[in-house]
Amino acid sequence: MLKFQPPLDPNFYPAVLANRAFQAQCAENGVPLVIGLERSGGNFTRFETRILPEAHPNAGQNLFYIERIVKFLLWQRGGFKLYIGGSKKVGKYIQETYAKNGTRQFDYEFMGERVYEQDFEVVVCDVDEVPASREAGKMLGGYLQGARIGFDLGASDRKVSAVVDGEVIYSEEVVWEPRKHSDPAYHIREIKKALETAASKMPRVDAIGGSSAGVYIENRPMVASLFRAVPKEKFAEIKNLFINIRNEMGVPLEVINDGDVTALAGAMSLEDTGILGIAMGSSEAVGYVNLEGHIMGWLNELAFAPVDYNPNAPIEEWSGDRGCGASYFSQQCVFRLAPAAGIEIPDGLTDAAKLKFVQEKLEAGHKGAIKIWESIGIYLGYTLAHYADFYDLKHVLILGRCTSGRGGDLIIENAEKVLASEFPELNFHIQLPDEKSRRIGQAVAAASLPALH
Repeated sequence: MLKFQPPLDPNFYPAVLANRAFQAQCAENGVPLVIGLERSGGNFTRFETRILPEAHPNAGQNLFYIERIVKFLLWQRGGFKLYIGGSKKVGKYIQETYAKNGTRQFDYEFMGERVYEQDFEVVVCDVDEVPASREAGKMLGGYLQGARIGFDLGASDRKVSAVVDGEVIYSEEVVWEPRKHSDPAYHIREIKKALETAASKMPRVDAIGGSSAGVYIENRPMVASLFRAVPKEKFAEIKNLFINIRNEMGVPLEVINDGDVTALAGAMSLEDTGILGIAMGSSEAVGYVNLEGHIMGWLNELAFAPVDYNPNAPIEEWSGDRGCGASYFSQQCVFRLAPAAGIEIPDGLTDAAKLKFVQEKLEAGHKGAIKIWESIGIYLGYTLAHYADFYDLKHVLILGRCTSGRGGDLIIENAEKVLASEFPELNFHIQLPDEKSRRIGQAVAAASLPALH
């Protein structure tokens, strides 16, 4: 039973409580099951858990439990080959589910063809046949010596900074509309123009670092909303865009997901590690810096990872799955809960204007609007306990449009209340970005990504 129910969502069933209830059944006579995920660069995740023996009367619950864990791991870590070590019955179920015509066909195609450019595969094997973890990560970020360019590619503007030994000597923000342009030449021209402008402000360029929404593998954008209009047959030009720029300019270049750069900016401002950054905007963007200060090369696309096991949870529109993070930690959640809060959002508004409309109600003290942000805070408290089963955490930074004004305080207040009462064993700090983090900014943190040769 939940101690804290989101006031506008009486059927919310947090993943963390469901998983703990299942593991309580496995405490006495559970059997091991190991999930393995292989991804690029020889990296491998091994996740060990327990399930009920097949003779147990509740053994049917194994299938749902493991499928949800697999789904979470895929969108947290990424992978093109999935190992299920242990139960052959569970392995066969996952094989059928994550297949071309299976229930998770979207995930099958996304992780296979789109991200890793090969067929997605599920291997059913024994526990001891799942390889050991190999999580190398990359020691990215925090390098400020030299003359550097940092850029941040957003959906409505692109920012670039010239940074010399950690000091910003030039910054610019230019409006652009990348999602409307199908010609790769537009994107190449605009990004090069930004870099050339920053380069002209310095006597030399030693390194370039970049931040952008999307899935990046070894400096290649595999899926990115900025390039959504570029047709499939021309996308190879986009995939090699940053590698070509690196070769042309002859300096180290690193470009990664904007969520990871947000977490890096937090790590630099806090001068600490174990940072999870969660940006609540049009969707949920997440980044992570581990306890050793590494950015791990994980996907961290938790917008598509399940957090609510209610069978009637809202459907995430892109993947078609239920109860995923985007429906709870973004403006999509505000719009979803508005009718239950007694708020009718006018037709014909942009999403940004819709959010502002509801936020104005919140600032004016509208009781229903207050309940929206209280609900988000309760969602967050239970979900952070869930995330803590997959991440080592010391700090959680929340940011994004949904956290501005009174909303951010309500989210933190309610999340902390849940964590203190339900999960007192967890010990991490939740906060909004401080002034130092804001001063560092996305483009400057991005500039610090590459180490100099």
